[in-house]
Amino acid sequence: MLRIGVLVSGRGSNLQAIMDGIREGKIEASLELVISDNPQAYALERCKKHGVNFKVIERKSFKTKKDFERAMAQELKERGVELVVLAGFMRILSKEFLNFFPERVINIHPSLIPAFQGLEAQRQAVEFGAKLSGCTVHLVDESVDGGPPIVQAVVPVLPEDTAESLADRILSYEHRILPQTVQWFAERRVKIEGRKVIVEGARYGEVPINPALERF
Repeated sequence: MLRIGVLVSGRGSNLQAIMDGIREGKIEASLELVISDNPQAYALERCKKHGVNFKVIERKSFKTKKDFERAMAQELKERGVELVVLAGFMRILSKEFLNFFPERVINIHPSLIPAFQGLEAQRQAVEFGAKLSGCTVHLVDESVDGGPPIVQAVVPVLPEDTAESLADRILSYEHRILPQTVQWFAERRVKIEGRKVIVEGARYGEVPINPALERF
């Protein structure tokens, strides 16, 4: 069974999706530890409710970013964590941290990477006038939301959308593709070749037909 750790900074809805997936038997993994850099994060209340081990590690408690990241890595390593999941963790990780878990740190981002990286991706999409947006689970590297994508879900941007309404619709897909990705890692189906990430057994190359477009 895959041993995972989750890093959070905020409300933890994607954390909840993972906990639900494990509880329902959809994810063959054990959640060994949740780490938050924010002692006020609502994600910690979710941990308390479900009896999940958690630890608060604040950046301000350490002189350097290196020491902060090393403390997180040590806690995760002590619990035998094999896959680290960033679920609303609002910090950029360094190569040193990533080297503790090579090609085993993933993140969920609310856009179709490489579009709209960084903060407020949904607002960026609305203000740009994009017709499609969505969310991406990707491997984490030293860039800002620029690591190789594993899976993406496409969500239309409607004319009446605000950043908030688009974010709500995208979030429902985040809650689907992040747990699915964790399960793929649990099944050892994720193969990485440079920037190309292949999920063994996944169906590639199929484009769903929209009946509304058949007349064109």
